[in-house]
Amino acid sequence: MVYLPYAVTNNESGFMGGKPIKGLADLKGKRIRLSGRDQGRVLEELGGSQVTLAGGEVYQAIERGVIDAGEFNTPGVDQALGFGEVAKHWATPGWHQSASVFGVMINRDAWNKLSPDTQEKLKVAAEATMAWSFSWTERTSTEGAIKLQEQGVKIHQFSDQDLEKIQDITNEVIVRGACEDPMHAKIYHSMVSYMEHYANWRDLTAPFNMSRSIDNLPSLAAIEKCL
Repeated sequence: MVYLPYAVTNNESGFMGGKPIKGLADLKGKRIRLSGRDQGRVLEELGGSQVTLAGGEVYQAIERGVIDAGEFNTPGVDQALGFGEVAKHWATPGWHQSASVFGVMINRDAWNKLSPDTQEKLKVAAEATMAWSFSWTERTSTEGAIKLQEQGVKIHQFSDQDLEKIQDITNEVIVRGACEDPMHAKIYHSMVSYMEHYANWRDLTAPFNMSRSIDNLPSLAAIEKCL
C-alpha cells in the first residue's frame, strides 16, 4: 500500500453536554460518547464509561440525556452540527484526540502502474491539501469556539494536574495495547520515537512552537518488548 496523507486537524473540541465536567472527579459515573479503543480505556480508568455512537446521533443523545456528554470533531464542526443548541457545558482540551490525519490508501501494484509524472502530481496535490487543511480547520475552529460561547456554552478547562494524570494513564494504556498486538506495538513505537526526536527542536522554542513540551512519554523499552 502507498499512503498519501492529505489533511490534518488540530485537537478536537472535548466533551459537550448538559452537565458540567470541571475536572477528572466529574468524569466518574459519566456516560460519554467517545471514539477509539484506547481512548475508551483511559476514560474507564478515570471512572467514566464509553458510549459508541455514530456522529449523526450525538446531537440527539445529548439533547435527550442519553449521554452525559459527547464529542465528535473540532469546534467548527461541532458548532455546525448544532451542539451549541443542546449542550450547556464544554470540557476542554480534547485530550482524547489531540490531532487527526486523513489520507488516501492506494494499492501498491496500481500505484506502480502509474507514470512517474502522475505519481508526482498526486504527491504534490496531497501535500498542498495538507497545508491548506490545517489552516482552514484552525480558522473554523476559532470561529466555532466563539459561536459556541455566544450560544451560552460554558467552558471548563482541565487543570495541568488533571492532564498530567491523564498522561500517566495514557502511557499505561499504550503499553498495554502494544503488548496485545505486534503491529500495534510497531505503530506506537514509531509514534513515540518521533515525539522523542521532535522534542530536540520543539522544546527549545516552547511555548512558541507547535505541539506541547512533554517529558512523560510511554517507555520505548516497554513497547519494544512487545514487538
